[in-house]
Amino acid sequence: MEQFEDKYLDVLQNIEAGIVGVYRAHPEMTDWDALRAVEALIHTYQQKREFHPALKPLQEEVYVSVKSLCDWRLGKTELLDDKGNPMVLPVRPLERSEIIACLKRIRRSIENWNKRGGRNGYLEFVKQFIH
Repeated sequence: MEQFEDKYLDVLQNIEAGIVGVYRAHPEMTDWDALRAVEALIHTYQQKREFHPALKPLQEEVYVSVKSLCDWRLGKTELLDDKGNPMVLPVRPLERSEIIACLKRIRRSIENWNKRGGRNGYLEFVKQFIH
């Protein structure tokens, strides 16, 4: 049986890239900021409607970054290149339940690596895999 991480590796990497991109731009970011944004996204997709949680600026930046990637994976939006042109990346649109499951998996990873490595344990662990 295929493991969850194997089946959704590209989606998990997309989500982590969105998180790490903000961390690289803002080294003061903590695992808590990433966790809060991911939890807000889980809530947003579970509610099946637009939801704008009260987040601190870094959390909001992570939320917006990851949400754009999740919406793209859902087939709701296009990704744009640096010049604002749509990028053609053939991916199968996911179901909302799949995105929620991926976000929950990321949440567990943040909690796990935070316990192991402290306030930036997750961010430091995952950034080594995102280029």
